[in-house]
Amino acid sequence: MTNLTVLVIGSGGREHALAWALSRDTDVHIAPGNPGTAAVGTNHPVDAMDGEAVAELAVALAADLVVVGPEAPLVAGVADAVRARGIPVFGPSAAAAQLEGSKAFAKEIMDAAGVPTADARLCLDMGEVVAALDEFGAPYVVKDDGLAAGKGVIVTDDRDAAIRHAAGCRRVIVEDYLDGPEVSLFALSDGTSVLPFEPAQDFKRVGDGDAGPNTGGMGAYTPLPWAPPGLVADVVARVIQPTVDELRRRGTPFVGLVYAGLALTSNGLRVVEFNARFGDPETQPLLTRLKTPLSEVLLAAATGTLAGHAPLEWGSGAAVGVVVAAHGYPEAPRKGDPITGADIEGVFHAGTALDEAGRLVSAGGRVLTVVGTGDTLAEARDAAYAKVALITIPGGFSRTDIALAAAHHPELSERGDALATSTSDKSEGRGQA
Repeated sequence: MTNLTVLVIGSGGREHALAWALSRDTDVHIAPGNPGTAAVGTNHPVDAMDGEAVAELAVALAADLVVVGPEAPLVAGVADAVRARGIPVFGPSAAAAQLEGSKAFAKEIMDAAGVPTADARLCLDMGEVVAALDEFGAPYVVKDDGLAAGKGVIVTDDRDAAIRHAAGCRRVIVEDYLDGPEVSLFALSDGTSVLPFEPAQDFKRVGDGDAGPNTGGMGAYTPLPWAPPGLVADVVARVIQPTVDELRRRGTPFVGLVYAGLALTSNGLRVVEFNARFGDPETQPLLTRLKTPLSEVLLAAATGTLAGHAPLEWGSGAAVGVVVAAHGYPEAPRKGDPITGADIEGVFHAGTALDEAGRLVSAGGRVLTVVGTGDTLAEARDAAYAKVALITIPGGFSRTDIALAAAHHPELSERGDALATSTSDKSEGRGQA
């Protein structure tokens, strides 16, 4: 596939990782990209949210494939604008992207498809919110129904904090709390067939020990030595394939990446959320280990030819990604701080820019994701943190405990739980679908 021209849409760490992986065997263009993607392809100053401008660029480049990275352009219909020009696109239509764009829609799909998830209430006013909080009790789980860049969810024992969060949302989902460790599982979909990745785990809260507010993700690792046998097959059979089947049945086939955020609860497997694109920061360590050419499988998904494709091939060993965040993240990240030491292998740019003097500076909350690899999770973790130690950003910080528990106690999840050997339901707990 050395002659393929691929256009990646977006400017974050996920897009840098995608462009890096695609650059192994294709001519990669990125719009708008960032200073990191400029090292592996050609950046173009096109607004990722402007579907017609993206489509025009794809035509001008004679792109063989367009990969839409972030959720906001997908929900806005950028993939539709490109498909209208007859160019293969990896990324769902605006209608199918509602799987992430509306949590209420996702719940509706899961209910119709028989996918296990937490019981939930869609609340349109504060009276309904208060009633739902009282119904489910603490810990309280309150979600903004729309896109919120990974920060629209609060899980708290503080009822007043839950109410304050709900008050800042237009439409609110209040749902039952799911116990157990969380797992991220990606699967490629061509609208009919699916092809799963290996599972990963990310770390949502800003501080060590899962302290502080939720973020877009502070780090991730793969594989999961503590995951139950048969987890991937179970998730595909009970979660991802039924969801893809239901969307196709409704006339909105999902072509792209289905991201299932899962909880392995005391009552069995449950879906926490769906995303309609590659996760960030899980993508960075996952693609570092992927051996199957990425361009091959993304094009197969975009052209409806995933059926019968061989399982994805993975390198031995492990990968750990650690996010380096800006001072003040997530509440008020500071921008413009100089970055040094980032020009090393395994560093993916997320919130970076070049200043007027051409120096690399911070330009977002999550600035870099630093990936280390090794034969074991412990070695990969050590490699990642050794690289982090070489990078300086005034006021920048990282969590120090990414993959710590799994590296030293492979039989345990990051929450310290010894998991059962099966993810099938043990019993029907309160409010579980």
